[in-house]
Amino acid sequence: AWLAALVGRPVRLKWLDDPRRRPVDPGYGRPDDRVSLADGFPLLLTSAASLARLNDWIAEDALERGEEPPAPLPMRRFRPNVVIDGVPSEPFAEEEWKRLRIGEMEFRAVKGCARCVLTTIDTDTYETGKEPIRTLSRYRKRDGKVWFGVNIIPDSPGRIAVGDPVTIL
Repeated sequence: AWLAALVGRPVRLKWLDDPRRRPVDPGYGRPDDRVSLADGFPLLLTSAASLARLNDWIAEDALERGEEPPAPLPMRRFRPNVVIDGVPSEPFAEEEWKRLRIGEMEFRAVKGCARCVLTTIDTDTYETGKEPIRTLSRYRKRDGKVWFGVNIIPDSPGRIAVGDPVTIL
């Protein structure tokens, strides 16, 4: 009740009694890889270059339909834990990475992230629309899914911070 009053809407607080309880998908992780309260993997990485390209496609497609281009989508629509800017310079290059280092931590890039309808909800107004699924379906569809971002797994405990250097291994 206290938390619901604080945020101004009904909420439920979740707790995971043992964070070792949930392994990642064994088709992509190692036996000792775990995920806590995240969806399927410990971290989701996206890049500013990929979002910029997606926003360009959305604007271009709107103009082709004779519509006014919408405001660019913010990165928070995709709910990433890690956003890379400046590395790489090419959009969607992160999907080709196998390993990377952020600061002193190393990560495995284990699979792309298939996107769901939640990305169509404006996180400020809670209004729904067709983007980005409509545009991702045109440019980033394979295996019957649309893709944006990559799931990464840390190889050891540690901390990363805004501004840490990123190295593709």
